[in-house]
Amino acid sequence: AALQENLDKRLFGQHLVSKVVVKAVRGFLNNTNAKKPLALSLHGWTGTGKNFVSKIVAESIYKKGLQSKYVHQFVATLHFPHANSINLYKDQLQSWIRGNVSVCPRSLFIFDEMDKMHAGLIDSIKPFLDYYELLDGVSYRQAIFIFLSNAGAEKITEVALDFWRNGRTREDIQLTDIQNALSVSVFNNKNSGFWHSTLIDRNLIDYFIPFLPLEYKHVKMCVRVEIESRGYAVDEDIVSRIAEEMTYFPREERIYSDKGCKTVDAKLDYYYD
Repeated sequence: AALQENLDKRLFGQHLVSKVVVKAVRGFLNNTNAKKPLALSLHGWTGTGKNFVSKIVAESIYKKGLQSKYVHQFVATLHFPHANSINLYKDQLQSWIRGNVSVCPRSLFIFDEMDKMHAGLIDSIKPFLDYYELLDGVSYRQAIFIFLSNAGAEKITEVALDFWRNGRTREDIQLTDIQNALSVSVFNNKNSGFWHSTLIDRNLIDYFIPFLPLEYKHVKMCVRVEIESRGYAVDEDIVSRIAEEMTYFPREERIYSDKGCKTVDAKLDYYYD
């Protein structure tokens, strides 16, 4: 219930995300006989809410949220920076996951910047995501894996723009309109950690979840929530000013914010010291 409530209150313009994430997470947690871990792959431009959603998922499962010792975050450019160390990273990643799931079967692993991860590295965790009852005496079936990536964002925008140009609302977009094209686009993207990955090839990712690019009205929603979270009364003049300072694309139509809500926090510092 907290997961649904938080997403409804604090995530804007992402009807598909709210629906799929709540359904997937709730169904998985209530399933006493899961056949494999839950694997969600979140895709979209910067600032559309991917990190935010993984944080909300963590908070809805663990008392300490992201600070819980059972939540493990990996950032590609920080934890796996060198292309010539892939074999070392593979070993480290496997032993880290094995060790932590042995301690807590309901562990959460978040992989950020999948689009910057070296191709082939993520395939090392394939055994843990597969349909095995036990691997060396350890069951991984209660674990959750969340992948965050900008890869596939162009494909998502393409679909959203098609709907917009045909006079249909973004809420008309269904998961079936995007999911297959998204997984194929990510699989074939050479600049993605999922490039020709066995995780996709073997259908081990349960959901590819598209984060739609945010419009002007969604940026304004982000600004309002941020002002309130700082304890101030909402000033609509400031809300509009910040939303107007953002840059939008495509160049002619100017529909979508190219940074989503990413810089709202910093821009507010200018108005509220």
